[in-house]
Amino acid sequence: MVAFPPALSGAFVADPPLLRPVVKPERTVLLRARVRGSAWESAQTPLMFGFSPNGVIQQRAVQRIVGRESSETGVADRIDGEVSEAAGRYARAVFDLAKDAKQLEVVEQDFAKFAAAWKESAELRDVARSPLIDPVEKSRALVAVAEKLGVSDLGRKTIGAVAQNRRAAELPQIASAYRALVARDRGARQVEVIFAREPGEQEKNAVVAALGEKLGAKVEAEISVDESLIGGFIARVGSRQFDASVKAKLDALRLALKSA
Repeated sequence: MVAFPPALSGAFVADPPLLRPVVKPERTVLLRARVRGSAWESAQTPLMFGFSPNGVIQQRAVQRIVGRESSETGVADRIDGEVSEAAGRYARAVFDLAKDAKQLEVVEQDFAKFAAAWKESAELRDVARSPLIDPVEKSRALVAVAEKLGVSDLGRKTIGAVAQNRRAAELPQIASAYRALVARDRGARQVEVIFAREPGEQEKNAVVAALGEKLGAKVEAEISVDESLIGGFIARVGSRQFDASVKAKLDALRLALKSA
């Protein structure tokens, strides 16, 4: 369970109460992976978020249930942005806190910074996804990386707590769900659009406008490129997908030829 209790004393720590986070250069921390026995891991309890009474976070308890099961084994093959139930609950809990603190856009930018590093660094992805790394060490490593990226205090606390609760592999999914919540709060719909090549401004605007008309709402699009699509694009809105890629058409043609 991830809980956001009223602050007691001191600043938030991304470790169990008796441990204090030691933020070290990320390169050093990333290489200090320790293998722990299953008995030690099963004894760990899900982390709690706590905030200083002197900070900008208002003293309010917000609880969101998240599963105790580890998601780090086997999650590496999932598509980034695909949201699990647990990721959705984490995103909602962070959204509630960020809204209370009037930091919705700040945390949105935090997730964008971390997402860019995630895409660029295979080492970062490997550390986040590895089930062999001590969750405390993993939390410290990811918080150190977030600090280097200029992520806010609330953003760092979120990343650290998610890592300690063995959900680091789902950070992209949590970020995606959070962006969707923020977009909806602004009266818009969050859409992921994947082009086969870098789109021009006119092409991008035309696709976004068409999606907005289809959805009957203002659209905030996150654009990415996947050359394996060959041509066209794929648009994802929550669990819905619009596939207008050349690859999809070729796959359909192959299927039709096989069944002919």
